[in-house]
Amino acid sequence: MTIEIKVPVLPESVPDATISSINHKVGDIVNEGQTLLELETDKIMIEVPATTSGKITDLKVTEGQQVKTDQILCLVDDSVKPDTSKETAKEKSEPEVEKVETKKIDPVQDKKPVSETITAVEGSPSFRRAVLTGQESSIQPMLTSSRREKRVPMTRIRKTISERLIDAQQSTAALTTFNEVDMYQVMSVRSQNKKAFEDHYGVRLGFMSFFIKACCLALQKFPEVNASIDEGDIIYRDYQDIGIAVTTERGLVVPVPRDANALGMSELESGVLELATKARDGKLTLEDMSGGTFSITNAGKFGSLLSTPILNPPQSAILGMHNIVERAMVVDGEITIRPMMYLALTYDHRMIDGATSVQFLMHVKKLIEDPNKLLLNI
Repeated sequence: MTIEIKVPVLPESVPDATISSINHKVGDIVNEGQTLLELETDKIMIEVPATTSGKITDLKVTEGQQVKTDQILCLVDDSVKPDTSKETAKEKSEPEVEKVETKKIDPVQDKKPVSETITAVEGSPSFRRAVLTGQESSIQPMLTSSRREKRVPMTRIRKTISERLIDAQQSTAALTTFNEVDMYQVMSVRSQNKKAFEDHYGVRLGFMSFFIKACCLALQKFPEVNASIDEGDIIYRDYQDIGIAVTTERGLVVPVPRDANALGMSELESGVLELATKARDGKLTLEDMSGGTFSITNAGKFGSLLSTPILNPPQSAILGMHNIVERAMVVDGEITIRPMMYLALTYDHRMIDGATSVQFLMHVKKLIEDPNKLLLNI
């Protein structure tokens, strides 16, 4: 019996998808649940599994083709079943080790004559030696560079990212304010408790949970930063859904841990880890990325000292974390070495006044520099 494999029902806001990859060809035997194709939409990747085991008899699409919901992708004959006996025998058999014959090299006999052509990069030690010994006439310089170009189409996700970034720059009055935070106390708390935390909760204690907690408390104190403009109205929210920027091979995505203000440190760490893993595996859903009242991006893990993050509309603000660098600071009237991080808050000046943005960032700084207040919600 021939089974039709179709495009699954796409989300309401996604009219079509693009065939990103086709993992099998006509004639291949596949198992039920095995991924046949991958679809790329403006926001997420969708895997299309085989609904039955059998032989692929026809492919109706090609890579790069746009498809819609319920469109036929391929045909599978379920009367042809995979032969598992060969796989079982292969698993039981011992892997063969290829024997490699070794030969002892005699430095005297293997020495090449002077007349033999020398291939060397100009300026290299071998090139200089050849010139000194009078062999430069036989040198054939190697090509060390090329001027090739390759043109590839932009992925749909990359196109969407480009459009959103341009729209954010053109439709908002974006401004960035900066400050620096002393990470000494947070690093001390983390160092003292990270092993016990991981043993108890099964997840590592990072810096992101501290910053999410600090931002949630600051957003409650300054609700304008958690609000957004919708045409002629302002939408205020009494909850904090914090988007966390994640870099993937397909581009930057911002999954959103829900109700971050109500989550504990372990729940934040495990939630962020789960969403980041799904993002890098291309398994995020639209629900994972929709909404969000405020965003955090961490360019510091790539070594960035300072940057100006771009807004993620319709959100009104985004916090940028950066690299931790030891610097000489004055503490209690004395110069001492402290682990410092620059913070950047980009905000929509239509919604947030300059004074509010500075006070918000100062509040985040105060909470990070005194984690006891942060953990006690005071």
